[in-house]
Amino acid sequence: MGIRVQGVTRRFGAFTAVDDVSFEVATGELVALLGPSGGGKSTLLRIVAGLETADRGSVWLDGERVDHVPPQHRRVGFVFQHYALFRHMSVEENIGYGLKVQRVGRAERRERVAELVSIMGLSGLERRMPGQLSGGQRQRVALARSLAPRPRLLLLDEPFAAVDARVREELRAWLRRLHDEVGVTSIFVTHDQEEAFSLADRVVVIQGGRLEQAGSPQEILDDPRSEFVARFIGDVNVLEADARNHVATVGALRIPLPHPNGHARVRLVIRSYDLKFWRADDGVATVRRVVPLGDRVRVETTIDGAGPLFAQFPRRSSLLAGIEPGARVAVEATHVRAYPVEGSEIAPEPDIPAEPAAPRRLSLWGQPA
Repeated sequence: MGIRVQGVTRRFGAFTAVDDVSFEVATGELVALLGPSGGGKSTLLRIVAGLETADRGSVWLDGERVDHVPPQHRRVGFVFQHYALFRHMSVEENIGYGLKVQRVGRAERRERVAELVSIMGLSGLERRMPGQLSGGQRQRVALARSLAPRPRLLLLDEPFAAVDARVREELRAWLRRLHDEVGVTSIFVTHDQEEAFSLADRVVVIQGGRLEQAGSPQEILDDPRSEFVARFIGDVNVLEADARNHVATVGALRIPLPHPNGHARVRLVIRSYDLKFWRADDGVATVRRVVPLGDRVRVETTIDGAGPLFAQFPRRSSLLAGIEPGARVAVEATHVRAYPVEGSEIAPEPDIPAEPAAPRRLSLWGQPA
């Protein structure tokens, strides 16, 4: 089934939690609502579920407007952050609870519960109580309970926030496999970029109650449509620079610009993997720390006359030769986004990555047309 959210606004007194948000979810898609905490994601999810009422706008499920349809009649499964299991019920009783409420026959109910126990990898745990389960197992029971009545839409609100990092990674992979097998249209809320990009077919970025951008993970990474998205997604450096004619200047670092642009202050947004450092006695920065991160290495430097700048490299990168605290390094930015500081006269241009062998180039662009 498809979902359409059109012009939805929700206020709580003077506070606007959701501000004129519109997006669509195609049948069978797994979509992430991504953004910082307090940005309106959970409120939006609850509006789609019918647990909150929008002040303005509409929600459509499978071509039917459902603004005034009670949540129990929307055929929506909802998975909460903290499981919300019935402590006095066993695993199989929790999973079958919704079916019992719907007065599904005992034989059919047992068959559906057994099917979900197998799918969720809960075999042998049917008689256990929630207190006897791990966090990952409890979350799988909560998901099975939501899927038992065969919902046409599955909504998940920060589903893995209550488990530790290792279990969270396992549950992500498991949920993606489950979605591919079951195929139910799903929306999940998260503030974790890695979670959104590793799981979702499409990502909807929400900030301050407003939709910043919607697209595939690759589109969000490669073509951020606002300064917020560029800064929020990935490990980034944000530097204030002086742009004059063909050059942006950050302390001793000079970055050639593709077009003369007069004189203005800009903010440069540079992802950690879009930088190259190599040892050079006449370099413009000094290495402060080298931090091993498993298969990657983070190199933290200070630009002469300016502030910190960091990059990440594969652990076996040849560029790491001679890179150690105190070493002088040259710096090359292979892909840079720049946004005029308020009052700047710089005109926006499309983002243009630099060729490795060419002079370093900077693309200037601001808000979308």
